[in-house]
Amino acid sequence: MSERRHESDVLVVGGGPAGIAAACCAAEAGLRVAIADDNPALGGQIWRGEQELPTSKEAAAWYKRFNQLPVQRLLGTRVFAQADAHALVAEIEGRTCEIAFNKLILATGARERFLPFPGWTLPNVMGAGGLQALAKTGLNLRGKRVVVAGTGPLLLAVAAYLKHHGADIRLIAEQAPRGRLFSFALSLSRQPSKWMQAARLRREIRRVPYLTACWPVRAEGKDVLQSVTLHRGGKTWNVACDYLACGFHLVPNTELAELLGCQLEEGRVRVDNFQQTSISHVYCAGEPTGIGGLELSLVEGEIAGYAAAGKIQSARHLIARRKRLQRFADAMERAFALRPELKHLPAPDTLMCRCEDVTFSRLREHNSWRSAKLITRCGMGPCQGRICGPAADFLLGWKPDSVRPPLFPVAVESLMAVAAAGTSETSLHNPR
Repeated sequence: MSERRHESDVLVVGGGPAGIAAACCAAEAGLRVAIADDNPALGGQIWRGEQELPTSKEAAAWYKRFNQLPVQRLLGTRVFAQADAHALVAEIEGRTCEIAFNKLILATGARERFLPFPGWTLPNVMGAGGLQALAKTGLNLRGKRVVVAGTGPLLLAVAAYLKHHGADIRLIAEQAPRGRLFSFALSLSRQPSKWMQAARLRREIRRVPYLTACWPVRAEGKDVLQSVTLHRGGKTWNVACDYLACGFHLVPNTELAELLGCQLEEGRVRVDNFQQTSISHVYCAGEPTGIGGLELSLVEGEIAGYAAAGKIQSARHLIARRKRLQRFADAMERAFALRPELKHLPAPDTLMCRCEDVTFSRLREHNSWRSAKLITRCGMGPCQGRICGPAADFLLGWKPDSVRPPLFPVAVESLMAVAAAGTSETSLHNPR
């Protein structure tokens, strides 16, 4: 099927903190480990650009540990299908490749949730993490006026990072009410490291207005963003800006897990105490099991790596720590739950699916994701529903009813190569 076939004892898909931790623990047990990621360097969103000159002591320590191990790096690798129970199919540098394994660890991370509102498709309206990623890869924001909006701790981190790189942060609009945030802050007092991190971020942006129970309702501009209209306490006002960094928390990337047949629970991959999924040789760590932050992702990665390597006792020693960190994740989920008023953000002519130009009014004519997809092609564009799917879930209560390969847009030659190799009926032509 391909010019290459990679084989390993343990394959880790996802090169963020959870994936790096999992690869380290499995490799230190003496197993052949490979790590695959579609980016040109490891680190994921949170450690993007940290590999050469880490600014975080934690990132530096993990990179040093990882670099001392004989882990095979498959970078620029996009997994898009399943060959069989112990092999995945990916594109690497334009070529189709089969990656075989005995044990598989999924550390596929998360993505931002976008909620459509009038003007959200204007140039320079982008995800909060997306703008941060662009800044990390060289976008010059010095002197640019930026409004950061949406929900979640990511807003503070993005605002602090952009401010440090010269951006003029006009304000942070957090949709969660003050009372919930106060309760969340109290929960941080039981985790000193989290409290110190939050306090540091708040100090860095102490002169930036931080408005709770506030959210964007409209972005305006002729050909590019010029201003954003915000809503708070029954009032609306306009703020001039060059960029709107807007993200409504995170959505777990569960598509690969679903394709493999792993069971989900409330939109997250279901795992046991050792991060094992419903498929015995497949483990999952980090954000696909629930949004919990860096520390939880790392400890879940460690547990998965040890468990996949058969080091059960080493994994068991980390369970109590994971439980403490999970309490933080639960508190964060309660604090930043989306308020019902946000369901009124889109106007009838607001685009819901940017790939296929499907408006909100066209979706409202249907009663399910499947019906809308068949008639309007919503979710059938390049993003494969990764943007409009979570929005439709929140706004309309629709759940995607299946995940089919290819998980990402790939070359026709790749699909032909898979078909020619006789890829199983349950992978390339998954009927679910």
